[in-house]
Amino acid sequence: MSGTSPPFPERIELTGEGLVLRDWTEADLAAMPDLFDHPDVAYWTPIVSPFDETAARARLGRDRQLRAEGTTILLAITVDGRAPLGEVMLRRVPEGAEIGYVIGPAHRGQGLAARAVRVMAAYASEQLAVGKVILELEAENAASVAVATKAGFRLLDVPLIEGEEKGRPYALQTWGLLPVF
Repeated sequence: MSGTSPPFPERIELTGEGLVLRDWTEADLAAMPDLFDHPDVAYWTPIVSPFDETAARARLGRDRQLRAEGTTILLAITVDGRAPLGEVMLRRVPEGAEIGYVIGPAHRGQGLAARAVRVMAAYASEQLAVGKVILELEAENAASVAVATKAGFRLLDVPLIEGEEKGRPYALQTWGLLPVF
């Protein structure tokens, strides 16, 4: 896709809704296992499990590779630009952009995911001029359904995306945030 889409900036920092979404750095490697090495993350996301420092280094490398290819950005969710509390992802897809998110277990219940999704959706719409922003999630993932609703997304009438990840079948619903004109 990098041939048809403009490249992502080398550095990204987005602010809004009391958050600073920023690039992951080597300084974050020690914090990443506390965010990603959890049964919920292992179950609902494609993030590798168990998640240790080796996995953190691999994720940071993959983040940089995907950014350079112009397909995906992964940003640390922070309140002040310092300690990461989770991650928000934006991936270019044919219909526009898909957003994903993970909040570390110790930081849940603060509205971080919905706020990060709204900030990332605004970036996708305003800076990348995408036509549609989507979330793909399982109906049984009540926390993600709540995030989608709080972030202003609505369930789209499109076929489920079915597959298997980590030996477990899944069926993803597509939620959309259509542009406001």
